[in-house]
Order: sequence, then structure tokens, then C-alpha cells
Amino acid sequence: MNVSDADSPEPGSHAAQPPRLPLIWIGYLLGLATIAAEFVAVTLHPELAKEGGIPPLYLFLASFVGGVYWLVCIYQVHVVLAHVPGWTHPISPARAVGFHFIPFYQFYWIFKWPREIANFVNVRLHQPIMKPVAVGVAVLVALILRILDPGFGLILLFFPMSYVSECLRRAFAAPTIQSGSLPPASSSSSSSSSSSSSS
Repeated sequence: MNVSDADSPEPGSHAAQPPRLPLIWIGYLLGLATIAAEFVAVTLHPELAKEGGIPPLYLFLASFVGGVYWLVCIYQVHVVLAHVPGWTHPISPARAVGFHFIPFYQFYWIFKWPREIANFVNVRLHQPIMKPVAVGVAVLVALILRILDPGFGLILLFFPMSYVSECLRRAFAAPTIQSGSLPPASSSSSSSSSSSSSS
């Protein structure tokens, strides 16, 4: 009797704990660490600022880890959306990350996945709160700046991620009603159902 009582709350507790959104502040710390590594590298090797060349290993690792964590954040965001009850997210976490490595297609992809996230956020909040085009432009600018300055570009890369995370928090904090849990493909029907429910 005690065993069944002890076992019964466990599945409910697992179901009541959805995946969490990523910790964006870690990305900012990695960006600051990359900037610090840049200053150290230029101080120890002044020729890097004038002639360029192969960066030191610690600078490469700081920038590389920051870029990897940015992809981890994208993966985690899509994991969270994949576990939203009643919502069918069209992009899997693996695709969300993997399609960034397809040459040329990646320039389209950095606009595609924010649009699908905005679809969920705006349907859930019943108003166009999230602007996906702005997210894509910010990511594109940050990726270009990252070539010129890895640390500064990395910090800018996490600004749109902070915006996406905040929009998702607002969407999850909104009261869950039936019209807000429709799949993205039926956005037009969701607006009509929301208007009928309000009336």
C-alpha cells in the first residue's frame, strides 16, 4: 500500500515539470570572457592587431564555447516548444540547430525559426508581440560582427536570444485557453475562434 502511494506522485511530478528555457546570462558571460581573451591576446601578441594571424588557443576556445552555447540555447528553446501541450511545433530541436550549418540556407534559416516561435507567441498572446524579422536581422548582424570582433559579436548574438526568451516567458505566463493551443498551421482559424470566445 505504501509502495503504490509512493509511486503514484512520481509520474505526475515528471509531467508537471516541463523543460526550462536556457540561461541566457551564461552567454553574456562567455562573451565577456571572449573580450577579455582578446585583450590578453593583443597585449601579449601586438602583431595580431596589426597583421592578424592565427589567434591563441584560449581566444579560440572562448569564442568557440560561446558559439556552441548559443546553439545550445536554440536547441533548448525548441525542446521547450516541443513539450507545450496542445501545440504542434513544426521545427524539431535537431533541425533548429543543424540547419545553421547548411551553406547559404543558413541565411534563410535564421529568419525561419524565429518566425515559427513568433507564431506560437503571438497566437498565445492574441496580438503580434514578437517581431521575427527583427530577430533574424539582429542575428545576421551579430554573425557578421562576430567575424570582425568575436567577443562583441558574441554578446550581440545573445541579445535577440534574450528577446526570444522574454517573449516565450510572457506567452507561458498568459492564461492557457483553448484557442491559444492551436497548431501553427491554423493561425487564421485561431484568430476566428479567439474572437468567438471573446464574444
